[in-house]
Amino acid sequence: MYYAALRPAEAVNLREADCELPATRWGRIHLSKTTPEVGKRYTDSGTLHDDKGLKHRPDDEVRPVPIPPELVTLLRWHLGEFGAASDGRLFRQPNGRIVGSSTYSQVWQAARAIAFTPAQVASPLAGRPYDLRHAAVSLWLNAGVPAPTVARRAGHSVGVLLRVYANCIDGDEEMANQRISSALG
Repeated sequence: MYYAALRPAEAVNLREADCELPATRWGRIHLSKTTPEVGKRYTDSGTLHDDKGLKHRPDDEVRPVPIPPELVTLLRWHLGEFGAASDGRLFRQPNGRIVGSSTYSQVWQAARAIAFTPAQVASPLAGRPYDLRHAAVSLWLNAGVPAPTVARRAGHSVGVLLRVYANCIDGDEEMANQRISSALG
């Protein structure tokens, strides 16, 4: 989720066929479906998850997301170690079903307890898996990636991106001054 700024419902539905995973260099994920957890009462199929197109997009639209070599390596390792589910999904429960939000949230909380100091665990820092998406988008903006590129990769409009993330850029005044000075000089 962090390396590609995926929503949890996109990550749990990621399929081997969606991934370009070269031996070296950047790869790509072609997102076309999302599987939000909405409850059995609210799905046509009576299952816990709904299978839909991407958020705020036509059902057949695909969002290509370049992924860094670090994620390519992790996904190649995961496929080598665990393979894919019968329907091609990369992540699944032992019974083959979709990983539920309660499961990945429990794992996330356990990981926070291992990785963070007690004060950080008690704080809202990375309190939920969705925060990985926010961290990725913030990183990209802080790295100087143009807002339209960040928006496209994250599946946002530029307006939403700037409204939600406009204040996350740290140290941008000095960077802006240097860029303006270079343009003037």
